[in-house]
Amino acid sequence: MANKRIVLTGGGSAGHVMVNLAIIPTLQEEGWQIDYIGSKTGIERDLIENIHDVSYHAISTGKLRRYMSKENFKDPFKVLTGIAQAFRILGKVKPSVIFSKGGFVSVPVLIAGRMRGLPAVVHESDITPGLANKLAMPFAKKILTTFPETMNYVSADKAEWVGAVVRTELLEGNKQNGLSYANLPGKKPVLLIMGGSGGAQRINGAVRQSLSELTEQFEIIHICGKNNIDATVQQQNYAQFEYIQDELPDVLAATSYVLSRAGSNAIFEFLALKKPMLLIPLSRQASRGDQILNANSFKKQGYAHVLEEEELSSDTLKQALQKLRNEASIVQDNMRKYQTQEAKDQVIQVIKDNAKASK
Repeated sequence: MANKRIVLTGGGSAGHVMVNLAIIPTLQEEGWQIDYIGSKTGIERDLIENIHDVSYHAISTGKLRRYMSKENFKDPFKVLTGIAQAFRILGKVKPSVIFSKGGFVSVPVLIAGRMRGLPAVVHESDITPGLANKLAMPFAKKILTTFPETMNYVSADKAEWVGAVVRTELLEGNKQNGLSYANLPGKKPVLLIMGGSGGAQRINGAVRQSLSELTEQFEIIHICGKNNIDATVQQQNYAQFEYIQDELPDVLAATSYVLSRAGSNAIFEFLALKKPMLLIPLSRQASRGDQILNANSFKKQGYAHVLEEEELSSDTLKQALQKLRNEASIVQDNMRKYQTQEAKDQVIQVIKDNAKASK
């Protein structure tokens, strides 16, 4: 029988943490001791460090850039340092299994895990694996995917499609509490705007240019990212926040429509909640194109409308939101056809099945 101690890892963006957040309560209920290895300053530290009975360990990590930068010469040394640190942590806590959600911090952890002879399970949220997961997957015993299309990009003998893991608490929000938190009257439909954990300057700018017209139609909750609040914007029916964590279930319960980037974890959560969404994926100039694939998959299935970032302006934003509002019932009909799987239970079962037996 495996000892019930697990190391979770993943970070760099909120998307690389959300599945971990979803499975932590169930693991704790089942008596697992949980350690989390993340970076020293990443968002994963903010999201994880204060969770009761989860021990957070910070390591050095490089960014593994696809472009030329003088930092590229430093990053291999940071990764090597991170491997050494992760190796020591794993030797100290002695887990029976590692679960990785991806991001740059996961690479040293999985390499160190292989050096320690520990089994690792990797979860890939996007249609095509990111660079960090591509580097980490050879060190994994099992690879789990959110999209069935991802099975074409990973090793068939390791891969298993489990579907989207959705945080249970998001389904349990209170609409009135969400309106009160944002100090909104609730007389118009609520538009939730999310630009990802780092915010989205292009989206923030287009929204603020259109604010007087948009607030005629909607009450707006704008999650604009760290240090992106504009204190000069004082508009009725508009509330802005850097980030929302504990109150997010209530805010989502109050939400009628969503304007968002197209990170996989977030859009599957909106799908589970049947929230019509307008997606503005990160452009290929700013990313590897994974959000474009995610958004187009949802558009094809009728779960979302899509506005390309290159086409984003104050006018196109207003037009796209009006179209979404007009066709919301069609979008929700399509969403109701989506068959949610018990993905969280499957993930936890795979973790158990692959955990190393105690000696």
